[in-house]
Amino acid sequence: MSDTAYTPPKIWTWDADNGGEWAKINRPIAGATHEKSLPIGNNPLQLYSMATPNGVKVTIMLEELLALGISGAEYDAYMIKIGDGDQFGSDFVQINPNSKIPALMDHSNSSGRPVRVFESGAILLYLADKFKTLIPSELEARTECLSWLFWQMGSAPYLGGGFGHFYSYAPFKMQYPIDRFTMEIKRQMDVLDRHLADKQFICGDEYTIADIAIWPWYGNLVLDTLYGAAEFLQAESYTHLMRWTQEMRARPAVQRGRMVNRSWGDASEQLHERHQAADFDLRTQDKLAPDS
Repeated sequence: MSDTAYTPPKIWTWDADNGGEWAKINRPIAGATHEKSLPIGNNPLQLYSMATPNGVKVTIMLEELLALGISGAEYDAYMIKIGDGDQFGSDFVQINPNSKIPALMDHSNSSGRPVRVFESGAILLYLADKFKTLIPSELEARTECLSWLFWQMGSAPYLGGGFGHFYSYAPFKMQYPIDRFTMEIKRQMDVLDRHLADKQFICGDEYTIADIAIWPWYGNLVLDTLYGAAEFLQAESYTHLMRWTQEMRARPAVQRGRMVNRSWGDASEQLHERHQAADFDLRTQDKLAPDS
């Protein structure tokens, strides 16, 4: 590869070795590559995920529901190691045909048939509607909440697949895509900063799934725990966004949620699998054997 002008061929062909750090986990075809069963625990909800921003959305949501005393939100969380290709296993593809984490199976359905839910935003909305919380019931307020939820779902690919890829993961630095996506991301940060200037939460005084969806991406971005780009983006200049980010990070459910299915960083913050509340105290990696 070289940093010279690229002339696309008439017909594109896949080069599996061309794509940088994450090339091996992506491919241009769908479907399973191998047979692999997924474990099923004893709780109503079964989550198959990893502590990427999209995965953290769901574990924060589940921990917030449990913090509200909703026992039906008890869940087993199993790690999908995307670097190993677990997302292309046969059982996982049956839940999410797009082979992306997170994926949820709800075994508490009254019909007796488990309900599959894929795409992180859909999972948040499903759980909010199922348990009738963390989303406004009044139409206007609900619509505002959904607008911000879908804003995040539409904006994050610019942050992750665009800016994050070219700034952090591409085989070499390229000015054009970095400049292009930086402009997009700084506008998104400014959108949030202006919006939060006179609001405690994304939807005003009420904490909702909009906050839960946005924080793992944009909160971690300004905290410099995503792509190491906070200084490059002048994150501290977005003071209202930073205030909201810090308040979100202080929530106990957020602190727990970001630990689940995490396999990097401080061992005390890695909970590879979650099956019950006590796991946060007893089964983080600092308390287990290295190969557990």
